Amino acid sequence: MASSFFSDFGLMWYLEELSKKELVRFKECLKQEAEGRGLRQIPWSEVKKASKESLANLLTKYYEGSQAWAITRQVFKKIGRNDLCEKAMRESTGHERKYRAHMKEKVSEMWRRESITETTELLHQKISREDREHFELFLRPKAPEKQRRTLFFRGFPKVGKTTLLMKLLLTWADGSVGQDKFTYVFYFCCRELKKLPALSLAELIAREWHEPAVPHTEITAQPERLLFLIDSFEQLQCDLDRAESELCSDWLERRPVPVLLASLLRKKLLPDSSLLVATTLEHWQELEEKLETLEDIQVRTISGFDDNSKKIYFSALFPNWSQAVQAFNAMKGNEQLSYLCEIPMLCWVVGTCLKLEMERGREPARACRCTTSLYTSFVLDLFTPRGTHRPSWQSQGQLRGLCSLAAEGMWTDTFVFPEDLLGRNGIAASDIPALLDAKVLLRDKQRTGCYTFLHLSVQEFCAALFYVLKLPHEHPHPAVAEVDALLVTYLERSRKNWIFLGCFLVGLLHEQEQQRLDTFFGSQCCQEVKRQCDQCLRDFHRNQEFQRRVDFSRLSYCLFEMQNETSTKEVMETLQEVDCTILDYPDLTISSHCLKFCRGLRRFCLCIQNIWPKQQHRPESSSSLVHWYQICSILTNNEHLQDLQIKDSILNESACVALYSHLKQPNCRLQSLELNGVDLNCETQLFFDIFVQNPNLKQLCISSTELSHKDAQLLCHALSNTTCNLESLVLEDCSLSSRHCEAFASMLASSRKLKQLSLTCNYLEDGMHELCKALCSASSILSTLMLAGCYLTEQYCPALCEVLVTSRTLSYLDLSLNTLKDRGLEILCEALQVPHCSLRSLCVVECGFTTAGCCYLVPVLTHSKNLRNLQIGANDLGDAGAKVLCEALASPTCGLQNLGLNGCELTSACCQDLYSTLTCSKSLEGLNLSSNPLDFNGVAMLCEALNRPECPLKMLLMSKVDLEEDSQALLRGALERNPNLVIQASGDDPEVHPRQWVPGLYCRSAQPPIPTISTSSEQLRTGAGHAGKPQRLEQSVTIPGARSLGFSTEREPLEEPR
Repeated sequence: MASSFFSDFGLMWYLEELSKKELVRFKECLKQEAEGRGLRQIPWSEVKKASKESLANLLTKYYEGSQAWAITRQVFKKIGRNDLCEKAMRESTGHERKYRAHMKEKVSEMWRRESITETTELLHQKISREDREHFELFLRPKAPEKQRRTLFFRGFPKVGKTTLLMKLLLTWADGSVGQDKFTYVFYFCCRELKKLPALSLAELIAREWHEPAVPHTEITAQPERLLFLIDSFEQLQCDLDRAESELCSDWLERRPVPVLLASLLRKKLLPDSSLLVATTLEHWQELEEKLETLEDIQVRTISGFDDNSKKIYFSALFPNWSQAVQAFNAMKGNEQLSYLCEIPMLCWVVGTCLKLEMERGREPARACRCTTSLYTSFVLDLFTPRGTHRPSWQSQGQLRGLCSLAAEGMWTDTFVFPEDLLGRNGIAASDIPALLDAKVLLRDKQRTGCYTFLHLSVQEFCAALFYVLKLPHEHPHPAVAEVDALLVTYLERSRKNWIFLGCFLVGLLHEQEQQRLDTFFGSQCCQEVKRQCDQCLRDFHRNQEFQRRVDFSRLSYCLFEMQNETSTKEVMETLQEVDCTILDYPDLTISSHCLKFCRGLRRFCLCIQNIWPKQQHRPESSSSLVHWYQICSILTNNEHLQDLQIKDSILNESACVALYSHLKQPNCRLQSLELNGVDLNCETQLFFDIFVQNPNLKQLCISSTELSHKDAQLLCHALSNTTCNLESLVLEDCSLSSRHCEAFASMLASSRKLKQLSLTCNYLEDGMHELCKALCSASSILSTLMLAGCYLTEQYCPALCEVLVTSRTLSYLDLSLNTLKDRGLEILCEALQVPHCSLRSLCVVECGFTTAGCCYLVPVLTHSKNLRNLQIGANDLGDAGAKVLCEALASPTCGLQNLGLNGCELTSACCQDLYSTLTCSKSLEGLNLSSNPLDFNGVAMLCEALNRPECPLKMLLMSKVDLEEDSQALLRGALERNPNLVIQASGDDPEVHPRQWVPGLYCRSAQPPIPTISTSSEQLRTGAGHAGKPQRLEQSVTIPGARSLGFSTEREPLEEPR
């Protein structure tokens, strides 16, 4: 074996890896090793002057192959180059070399079999510079401590994730990248794995091996040299939350495939191995939180085709370059089609459509009017024989049957169709070969005798066409609903698989498409669908509840496809609230077109991403700024708009300047501005000047956005200006620290208008002393102060007490998620007992209190004349603590109206005390008992109290997940008997944030606090918000268009049609 190995590769490759010093050492050790083995000596004069190549020749000349191998291996060990010794041992078996050749041939054969043309096959196999650089980054990390990690590729279906994995496998197999790090690379497709029975990882690897005998020992000898490529991870129900004991650590142990993959990802199985996992964006969102605990995870968003790849693709489809250029320019003229072409399958659809149009002597621009026009041309041309202008009656029948099949599939979530289902929709067995030749149908790779549409979008178009051709009640399947039901379902995004369906339906109503359909079918299409669509839009005008349920992006795309400005205006001008998400240029174009008609807006929420690059050297699209300016103009053109929220957005300097210029205008009537997770890449002075120049703005909320010390100074300087009218300021999770507090203290002492302040989830600590000193100033008018999750301890409570005793305006204080402990509560209660303490609401959720702390609250509850709301949930009070509180609440001098005891470890043993409170208290109107394990008997006692006429309670909050069905029935009965009572079950979200139960929500008389930001309890506990937490290494690149329409859960039939 060794002789064969050396005859193929020679020793020179190994000697070339040696440095000059190592080569000298090798020669010295070679002489000693030969003497020790009693072998014939190579003349030292020849060895001493030999180059690496000459030395290799000398070894093979003086020693047999096995002897040359043995002596060379020992010398490598002596000079400390065990890596070369091990590599030579591995390669001498031939397993690695044969496996690489096998995988290269396997991948190449797959592409040859499934590609449309030889050119597209070459396009698949061509490795771009970007691909190679990223593979290098992953396969050859610079930092040695980062050798073990997992990389996730996320992207929309059909964007090219599988192709990228195949390219990586090929680069490794041909030796271009990664051979010095990975001995073996194994590819697993979860779409195939999910059908397998329980098996071991060794058996899974054996499925990919090229020979019957698998060298298990050699493969696992160095697990750090193994790379697993896991494709279509979303197809496998892999529970990454399963207990450690359920995972597998033995690669020979048979376990269900999801358990094997979870064990690999959790590093229980082969922990030193590396993984590259491809999944959809939607599935990644589900995984992200579960992967928080895993180390060394990289994330990359797959972008699909760039413009250069599109050009290559078009040149492969067209017979000559001039036609390819003409078609390419027509496609680029429609932004939406251009972005669809980033998905390889849809690029083939667009290119093929334009090719068919040009072969029939038509201008490609006609098909590019809108997305519906493109698909209309594509489908009708497929069913029109070459050289004719009209289809045969047989082709018309095939298309009608295909449309019927598509409609049934959309309503029944069917995307793989057995042959009998085709027959039931009018497609005969003799029709199937023609549909396969046209590539409108494909054979399913997994199930024999089953078929799929070329792409989900083609199925959606055919389903929409069904409604234009026939009435829904004529369909053989009862699930196929009426037009109005289709539109409502689509606009409300009730079915995630419906990406284009509603757009295609309204797009087919355009006069140009109607004429083409009438010509194709030789008769006028059904007009009932147009009447029903018009009726649905009229209902939208009148029904505000329907408007709130509708997804704005889908509505905008539908109106854009209609190409009817009158209808767009009628629909848009009725909207009072809009939640707009812009994730690509088509979103920006279409949203700006529709938003300009929103004259009645009162609230506008915007998320905009992927439009402006962070790198300033990259070119900026002038059209994007034009559309952005149109969106900003609604701030000045809409006199009713009062609330603007921008969330999870990235704006460059030009975009920021455009936004600020509109916010500063006197005709901007905005009162509330909220920025949540927004990157403002410009001079912040311009932003804070807004509040000096626009007197209408009363509320500012900034969250999950890092503010520097200079930013804080600029903001406080603006707040101190007499022309600034801000009354409410929220700075949540902004990476503020004690050094920022000096600026805020100065502002609080001088401001005559700021009444509400939240500094939640910031590292304030010692800065509290300065803040409290300012709040004690007679000039301070602050009424609401929120300091949840600010890393405060009991040592800061004396300063807070001074504020409570001194301030005449402070009525709401939130100290939740700070480790105050019982001693801190004792200090606070001393101030709360002071008669002139003005505090009405105190939130101290999850502050480390125990039963003992409840005793300090008794005199406060029985003597305070102002305290009306106490939130003390998520503290370990227990039944004994509840008993102490209940005795105080039953006192006739207690005036508390709202009490939060959620998550306080209460059981049914305390329900007798709660019964006494509910029947004796004259003031308690709201009670939160969620997240406490109360059994049937406890709930029965509560309901008995609720049924008593003297019970003052108006709002009860319980956790549905904690209650048995019979307990829920008792609560429903109490609700029916008491029409003034509201019982809210938090079953839909068992992790109810403890501060969601706030004054104003359950008590009309209490003053509502400033807006609460959606920071989780865990973020507040750890300070791990957007601005404060360490970010996972992530590479985000622009991804294909129509993202907001939701390329998310469609089935992936093939990377390319056959």
